[in-house]
Amino acid sequence: MSLLDVFRPDVLAMHAYHVQDAAGYIKLDAMENPFTLPPALQAQLGERLGQVALNRYPGTRINDLHEALRAYAHVPADMGLVLGNGSDELISLLSVACAKPGAVALAPLPGFVMYEAFAKQTGMQFVGVPLTADFELDTTAMLAAVREHKPALTYIAYPNNPTANLWDDVAIEQIIDAVAQNGQGLVIIDEAYQPFASKSYLDRLTRHPHVLLMRTLSKFGLAGVRLGYMMGRQDLIEQVEKVRPPYNISVLNTEAALFALEHADEFARQADAIKSERERVLAALAQMPGAKAYPSQANMILVRVNDAAAVFAELKARGILIKNVAGLHRLLANCIRLTVGLPSENDALMTALAEILREPLTVTPA
Repeated sequence: MSLLDVFRPDVLAMHAYHVQDAAGYIKLDAMENPFTLPPALQAQLGERLGQVALNRYPGTRINDLHEALRAYAHVPADMGLVLGNGSDELISLLSVACAKPGAVALAPLPGFVMYEAFAKQTGMQFVGVPLTADFELDTTAMLAAVREHKPALTYIAYPNNPTANLWDDVAIEQIIDAVAQNGQGLVIIDEAYQPFASKSYLDRLTRHPHVLLMRTLSKFGLAGVRLGYMMGRQDLIEQVEKVRPPYNISVLNTEAALFALEHADEFARQADAIKSERERVLAALAQMPGAKAYPSQANMILVRVNDAAAVFAELKARGILIKNVAGLHRLLANCIRLTVGLPSENDALMTALAEILREPLTVTPA
């Protein structure tokens, strides 16, 4: 017997989420906004945070944040809104709230790893449906899985991570309709990368009472603040609220988010710059014989190379940190993921890759 035996066997078999040490590197591995606030705004924010009552639990100021997010995101007036410590916590809360015996969570793969992780942590069964070789939804397989497993939760990332693409709207609507025909089950549209995408699902949200829309301020530019939000039918959101820990959004996070929303034009300017840089990096990658870059509607680019591990190691040796995603799913064989950084960071990345990716691409999708 061991003290470890108190833990569930499946927990003992899990691996903790690993964050790469980025000290001293050009950090292009985590889909963060590379821009900082202008000095004047930094000073204003610092002064404002200095006045926050850290000795008190969060209070009614959170109501102001609710109102600000509703205005910023154009949340329909009759819909509920719940906040999470990042969208990660919202995914966890959904799993907790819906983890009845035998309940299933379903998502396309490769996709955001936390859909599966939180489902399994709460005892839900997870069903992953592979994308096509070009990372589109396999509509036939998705519809069959919905009919067979009758999922309580179906996740649709829009755009997807790590593939960065927006899936076909007709396919998405077919999947949403199939879940509705089961008579139960929620569809969660995850718009984490909405600031960089050409379209949103928001305008279609009111068509489907069983669809919830989830976003985060991480890609807006506040990855360190940890604030996600989810909107949908009031009575559905209320059930998620019931399992939300009290005071899950700190007074500092609340005030920082309010400040950022008051200066949304600055973050919109940053998003425009990132989108422009994304197109510049894509154009450069298109000229490299050893790279196949996939279309992106996010602040990251998925690239297939001949040897993902070797490219990762060579870039790291040059002081550039990216993400090797080759091991996440067979469809990602020899794929790396590049975050779009500052212009100077992207210059360094493109110079390095131009030297590394000289040999013609010989690998093909799995």
